Amino acid sequence: MTKQTLSFQAEVKQILHLVTHSLYSNKEIFLRELISNASDACDKLRFEALNRPELYEDAPNLEVRISFDAEAKTLTIRDNGIGLSADEAVANLGTIAKSGTREFMAKLDGDQKKDAQLIGQFGVGFYSGFIVADRITVESRRAGTEPGEGVRWSSEGTGDFEIETIERTERGTDVILHLRDGEDEFLSGWKLKSIISKYSDHVSLPILMRKEEWDAEAAKQVTRDEWVPVNKAAALWTRSKSDITEEQYSEFYKQISYDTEAPLAYTHNRVEGRSDYTQLLYIPAKAPFDLWNRDKRGGVKLYVKRVFIMDDAEALMPVYLRFVKGVIDSADLPLNVSRELLQESRDVRAIREGSTKRVISMLEALANSEDEAERTKYKTFWRDFGPLLKEGVGEDHANVERLSKLLRFASTHADEDVSFADYLGRMKEGQESVYYVTADSLAAAKGSPQLEIYRKKGVEVLLLTDRVDEWMLSHLHEVEGKPLQSVAKGVVDLGALQDEEEKRQAEQAADAFKPVLERLKSSLKDRAKDVRVTTRLVDSPACLVVEDGDMSGHLARLLKQSGQTGLPSSLPTLEINVQHTLVSSLEQSPHFDDLAQILFDQAVLAEGGQLEDPAGYVKRVNRLLTPA
Repeated sequence: MTKQTLSFQAEVKQILHLVTHSLYSNKEIFLRELISNASDACDKLRFEALNRPELYEDAPNLEVRISFDAEAKTLTIRDNGIGLSADEAVANLGTIAKSGTREFMAKLDGDQKKDAQLIGQFGVGFYSGFIVADRITVESRRAGTEPGEGVRWSSEGTGDFEIETIERTERGTDVILHLRDGEDEFLSGWKLKSIISKYSDHVSLPILMRKEEWDAEAAKQVTRDEWVPVNKAAALWTRSKSDITEEQYSEFYKQISYDTEAPLAYTHNRVEGRSDYTQLLYIPAKAPFDLWNRDKRGGVKLYVKRVFIMDDAEALMPVYLRFVKGVIDSADLPLNVSRELLQESRDVRAIREGSTKRVISMLEALANSEDEAERTKYKTFWRDFGPLLKEGVGEDHANVERLSKLLRFASTHADEDVSFADYLGRMKEGQESVYYVTADSLAAAKGSPQLEIYRKKGVEVLLLTDRVDEWMLSHLHEVEGKPLQSVAKGVVDLGALQDEEEKRQAEQAADAFKPVLERLKSSLKDRAKDVRVTTRLVDSPACLVVEDGDMSGHLARLLKQSGQTGLPSSLPTLEINVQHTLVSSLEQSPHFDDLAQILFDQAVLAEGGQLEDPAGYVKRVNRLLTPA
């Protein structure tokens, strides 16, 4: 192939412009990204060579070499990994197929501090080289191809790149950075070693640099033609916990997660028994941008006997724990394990169960700690990740009890962080149920008319406002023997909290108001299953309830919003407060039917619903407001 000049994909042009002109904090991140890419290339070769050992050619020892030329102002990162063909160079270096690219650009276009660490999070690490270089040249040959099939890719990071075929005897890739003026600090062996020690010490491949030593005769530092390792070249998780510092744990987390903050918590364990494996798992301090994408691959990397197998082994962690990052290294799985085998393996199930329990234990330690700072960490976790644990209640039946103890809610007694244990400890004497209400927002839940009798009695009600709550409640029916009861379902039954006099008065009101109830049922026959006198309202004129076992109005709205069709149709029951002036004056009103419809519509609005006929509602209200 003769030299060709090709244009970058449009999104790459935007990213390169932002990288070149906007990213300025912590420039040294580029070296971490390029070493990580080199390590990945070696991992890919090791994996492909399981079935094709000839790919190693005559160089079975995988390594990364870092060199610099102070006179030419170049920095080179070389690996002898899988390498690139010409087509792969165009595809991998000239286009981006990452779904997060637009989010990446949106973050850099916003008002947030520009930070080069964002680069890795969105899978565009190679382009971080342009933070310090005004030209990047890549020379590569794919393992298993002929020396004449090498490729040279070159670009100044503007709109175009050049690509041509070259003669290259070694497999693997050289990334040559032509440094900008003012970036001479990266032409220092000491500086490069310090960056490697900080970010890439855990890389299991040796990272080599030429040996530097003091020449007494010349009275200066000289470079020898001898390559020596500058990292420990031992996977962090294989080392003893006593040999690893908090900073090293934190830096390893940042490396594998592309996060800019230290993790909230981590666990590092060697598990022996039915299945032997090592786990190093982290809980992030903040939620990633794609947390709510349930199709997103997991954040756990799978190794087998320290050989990298796959980057997103979702079978090792349940979907609801998709926020967990880390590494699991198995001693039992075969090296050629596939995603399909992972789904069926008994060893994988054991690893999954053990890792799930370990993550839950981490969260329990934070939530139940005597240390206020640790409990504050759990509050931070809950604000970002709490709804995922609610997903787990419905998905992980083996751990429902443990997960339920980690749940936190708002209530009529507190705006946040109410656990079931807190609620149970405050229950009224004689109270038999845990009461809750679901709504679209905290304000809507607090204003729900169904709460009125509970407030009057001083009974605490949990306020559930996450979209996942209704689904969770279909799987969680009781806590420590106390049934969960919606305040918007069925007839109010406060048990011993409701005295006989109140029951007697409600029955008398229902009998006295029977003719009005019959007329209301007739007016609302197409909208309400029944109309009855309430025992739950104090200040409001009316509210809607559904019978036990029926779908709540809140859940029905959520399902419709998500595009669900063919939902079971069940009409709600309208409860009216005969003590309210609007209701008590109904019988004498000449606008009975209009008032009946308005009462129903107001009840719909009060529970956060939408009117099916807003124009009709307005017309009825206008008729009542217009003088006769």
